[in-house]
Amino acid sequence: MLENTYTLENGIKIPKLGLGTWFIDDSKVAEAVREAVKIGYRMMDTAQAYGNEVICCEL
Repeated sequence: MLENTYTLENGIKIPKLGLGTWFIDDSKVAEAVREAVKIGYRMMDTAQAYGNEVICCEL
C-alpha cells in the first residue's frame, strides 16, 4: 500500500497513503514521523492549522 500513488495533472506522483499528524501529541510527533519514514511512509500531512509543522521536522 505504501507504494501506491496518485498521478497529479502535472505528472507528479504522490503516495496514496500518508501519516496524518493532527492529533499526535507535540511531545511524540517527531518520533512518529521518524518511525513512519523507517517503515516506508513518504508523505506526511502537516497543515499550518495543526501548528506542528516545525515539530514534525525535528529529525
